[in-house]
Amino acid sequence: MSAEKTLAIVVRTVDFSETSSVVTLFTEDFGKITALAKGCKRPKSPFESALDVLTVSRIVFLHKKSDSLDLLTEAKVERRFRGGQKSIEHLYAGYYVAELLAEMTDRSDPYPELFRLADRVLSELNDLHEVAPLVLRFEMMLLRYLGQLPELTQCVETGEPIAESGRTPFGLLAGGVLSKRARSGHRQVIDVAIDSLKLLSIYAAENERWKTTEIPVRLAMEVRALVNRYMSHTLGKTPRLREFLRILSI
Repeated sequence: MSAEKTLAIVVRTVDFSETSSVVTLFTEDFGKITALAKGCKRPKSPFESALDVLTVSRIVFLHKKSDSLDLLTEAKVERRFRGGQKSIEHLYAGYYVAELLAEMTDRSDPYPELFRLADRVLSELNDLHEVAPLVLRFEMMLLRYLGQLPELTQCVETGEPIAESGRTPFGLLAGGVLSKRARSGHRQVIDVAIDSLKLLSIYAAENERWKTTEIPVRLAMEVRALVNRYMSHTLGKTPRLREFLRILSI
């Protein structure tokens, strides 16, 4: 075993014993790891509050090559998440980010770009920036980095570009837009506004245009419903924070 150092976001903690916990961390250099934090629940624990969910901490851990738990030896707070003290909406948004990191990434599979994205989004949620754009940006870029972004601009079957306006079929199982003539034979297909797909394309692009692109009230409900369904399909289950996501469509 070798001692490794990295920056980590705490995404989950589970009691292991009266004094210890198993923590899931999304790290900058090693991706997701699951480690045993011995003695972390003792009153004078050396970990203090460095293992609170949504905390960004600098950690040292013993990385095991087998499927057994890594061993966390040090954790020092880099940034606490305090946004939840002022806004339950921002707290739930942070928990949703943590849930997606925990559920959609594989153990020991590094995604440094995803770590930096999550770190930025949590920092802005901590500063009480508007929730809906940050959540949508995180979802779309998460899908991009994991190679699961749906096709938003052309038919996945024929390559035919979508029209400039109106509505078009979107196949959840097909992985994106379908032309009207390619729709037949596909299951779990919904009709969506092309303006909604254009908005998602902006939020999924690797530039900063999304920051100046508001989510129009007329599209908010449809965009949120579409992303909710696609994320549930990708996860293979409904996110635990589904109820929170409903408020983003208002």
